Amino acid sequence: MPEDPGPLNPITIAWNTVSSYATYEEAQAAVDRLSDEHFPVEQLDIIGTDLRLVERVTGRLTKGRAAAAGAASGAWFGLFIALLVGLFTAGPVWLGLIVGGILIGAVWGALFGFVGHAATRGRRDFSSTKSLVASRYDLIARGGHADQARAALERAGLGSGTAAPPPQPSR
Repeated sequence: MPEDPGPLNPITIAWNTVSSYATYEEAQAAVDRLSDEHFPVEQLDIIGTDLRLVERVTGRLTKGRAAAAGAASGAWFGLFIALLVGLFTAGPVWLGLIVGGILIGAVWGALFGFVGHAATRGRRDFSSTKSLVASRYDLIARGGHADQARAALERAGLGSGTAAPPPQPSR
């Protein structure tokens, strides 16, 4: 039995690309349809190519907002610690532990949030979220299943996305 070189070998990818899609959701829908057609989906990979880092600015970050965000995360941490300690207490004491844990966590979180933001000295006065986005998602079939996958997509009425060129042997 020949050894499977794996899904990330560039030669395997070039020769076994079933189709390409503009969005991850389209590629996922194709795999779902192949599953409905009883295709062995464990032989498929969705590979995002041409990755880009997208940083979306969500707002201005002030010392007050940094302190508030720190207080919120500190309160959750305080609640978690209080619940752990509360497991070993008897009677109504656990309610005081929870309230105290939330308050102490919020105070320390606010302090750390404020000091952490102040330490940047205005170099980064905005909040943001980061994500990796691919410009194209290729559906790859391993183990010689590419033609079978293309045929199953045709039967399902999905065509083959942006059709991958048929494999051309090198001479």
